[in-house]
Amino acid sequence: MALKKVILAGCLSAASMWATIPGTAAAATPGPQTLTVASDATFPPMEFIEKGQRTGFDVDIMNALAKAMGKQIQWTDIDFKGLVPGLIAHRFDAAISAIYITPERSQVVNFTQPYFAGGLSVLVKSDSSIKTQSDLNGKKVAVQVGTKSVNYLRDNYPQVQRVEVEKNEEMFDLIGIGRADAAVTGKPAAYQFARTRAGFRVLDKSLTTEVYGIAVRKDDASLRDQLNAALLKIKADGTYDAIVKKWFGSANQG
Repeated sequence: MALKKVILAGCLSAASMWATIPGTAAAATPGPQTLTVASDATFPPMEFIEKGQRTGFDVDIMNALAKAMGKQIQWTDIDFKGLVPGLIAHRFDAAISAIYITPERSQVVNFTQPYFAGGLSVLVKSDSSIKTQSDLNGKKVAVQVGTKSVNYLRDNYPQVQRVEVEKNEEMFDLIGIGRADAAVTGKPAAYQFARTRAGFRVLDKSLTTEVYGIAVRKDDASLRDQLNAALLKIKADGTYDAIVKKWFGSANQG
């Protein structure tokens, strides 16, 4: 109960900041057929900017859901750590950004049904001495602030030296220049990076197996239900499988 109060107080405090910081207030209320959605578009293949355009698995999923709901999307970019506070502050209607469904987050926001299975994985250089998870102890491991990776390492690998960064790509850069021995991040991002950049690999065994959900406010059960219905629809008509195949090469997730 104490933990719930601390989490709720922290999120509500952060949410109140959105209303007082210039430039962070919610934009003019969009029409009923517009869904305002936030993401941190720095997390390929889930969401990222390519040639000036927003793209990625989450983006395609959200666009498909909106189409099934008969709505348009108004996107906004926010650092990952600000997604939940911004949602609570009514800055947008929903957040999709490879957000794991956790008991702590579920105390302050609602989630849709899981739309994809992921988990935490370890990325290292190809010639790294880190071969198994136990080899992380005593090493410098990069993590993105606001993500589950931070608490997971703190609770399960207390001997790890955490190097906390603001952006997902910073973790990979630190490994490349030798300022971190490894990075702990979501499985899709880790494998995407290793596939597209020579000299890196992902440890065979993942640290966790978890699922992603779309976050909505606690007082917006209607939107959650609409999104869940749309998710069932795109799975039934083959749209979901096509998107999974496009980004991951198989249609066996979610």
